[in-house]
Amino acid sequence: MGRPRSAPLAPPPTERLHPQADDLDLLPVEAVIRRMHQEDLAAVRAVRTALPSVAEAARAVADALRAGGRLLYVGAGTSGRLGVLDASECLPTFGASPSQVQAVIAGGRRALTRAVEGAEDDQAAGAEAVRHFRASAKDVVCGISASATTPYVLGALAEARRRKARTVLVCCNAPGPRTRVEILILAPTGPELVAGSTRLKAGTATKLILNALTTAAFISLGKVYRGRMVDVRQANAKLRARAVRMVAELTELPLAQARRLLGSAGGSVKVALAMHFTGLSREQAQARLQSSTLRSLEKPQARSGRRS
Repeated sequence: MGRPRSAPLAPPPTERLHPQADDLDLLPVEAVIRRMHQEDLAAVRAVRTALPSVAEAARAVADALRAGGRLLYVGAGTSGRLGVLDASECLPTFGASPSQVQAVIAGGRRALTRAVEGAEDDQAAGAEAVRHFRASAKDVVCGISASATTPYVLGALAEARRRKARTVLVCCNAPGPRTRVEILILAPTGPELVAGSTRLKAGTATKLILNALTTAAFISLGKVYRGRMVDVRQANAKLRARAVRMVAELTELPLAQARRLLGSAGGSVKVALAMHFTGLSREQAQARLQSSTLRSLEKPQARSGRRS
């Protein structure tokens, strides 16, 4: 008598067939788009359940960056590309240094534009990426894996734990009992309209989470003032014009004066505002900002006048 066949493993939620997907190929384009939009809304609802964990992770990242540590994203495929995207956008948006937020993707740079088959299955390569980064107790290592089972990501997180770094996992399926991280950010998005295509709803949820995580962290570090990115890197004409407008709006100076003030501040919006609020020189304002926020430097009359 032969061995009894074991039951096939049930697919994880993100791999299952969506109940509204069976007739997808029969629908007109407009109906497909409407159905996809409903799934986008479901992704937002899934993220809502994870907000306390996102806030916890944002505080951990802010604490790490404040202490001279770093944030490292680790992912594969769509998840890895989203990590690279978020890391790359922190530099121009918040004036972050390239070392503060970094990202590695299974398969290396080539995987940014094409699939690198098998790279996500290499657990040892994930651990090696963290070793190459020289993660330490000062750092936060954030794994991104919609399935919560990607070997490359799990290998990276295990190595990060070994090195005493704080660990975060962003996922859309509940991880297995052997997966250990300090902060679990779970957005249960469920089946995709195209089964297993986690670049859709799971990707949307992941992007929302990463946006919130780093934006909240950098706001905590004083990179945003009155809703404006006052540490923006002015890499093009649009951003240079935006910097002048910010100074003009926040000081209520005419554009010409705001431009001159920005120039005397070496192009730094934050320093220009500090100079205006305190009457200090550029060097003195820069020193003052090391221990003070722009809110604390506001002139009292300006502060009360902007409450409305």
